[in-house]
Amino acid sequence: MNIDLSIEEVRHPLPNFTHKQAIEKVRKAENAWNAQQPELVATAYSLNSQWRNRDSFISGRTEIVAFLTAKWQREKHYKLVKELWSVTGNRIAVRFAYEWQNDKGQWFRSHGNENWQFNEKGLMEQRYASINDVKIEEGNRKFLWRGLQRPDDFPELSELGL
Repeated sequence: MNIDLSIEEVRHPLPNFTHKQAIEKVRKAENAWNAQQPELVATAYSLNSQWRNRDSFISGRTEIVAFLTAKWQREKHYKLVKELWSVTGNRIAVRFAYEWQNDKGQWFRSHGNENWQFNEKGLMEQRYASINDVKIEEGNRKFLWRGLQRPDDFPELSELGL
């Protein structure tokens, strides 16, 4: 994939977000992360986007691509569900869970919260993520849909008791 990371294209919906628009923004982010294409995901962030992800501090699209590339090499069979927690103006709070398997065959469910801030182009300029990993048995997995995108009729985190 050959994507120019130096171009900032407008990403709808734009702030200030309504509740419905925030849900749309969250689902677009979920779908992009589930596709596991680091360069494509990075284009949803501003050129100078600032992240805190667990104990990592990331700045700009090049670092985002490097981070996501390494993440998805470690986290096999990655499936993510995001759910809107709150929205105000250009900020969205999200809770999420994702399931993945390490190279030793151990399954995990990672739970977390993210705080997002968007610029006027609808690009995320700040992302703060707090994440905890829990070992699970393969039989306890919940994210079992086929393909990369969660089907529209697949339950939300609240419906799954997560």
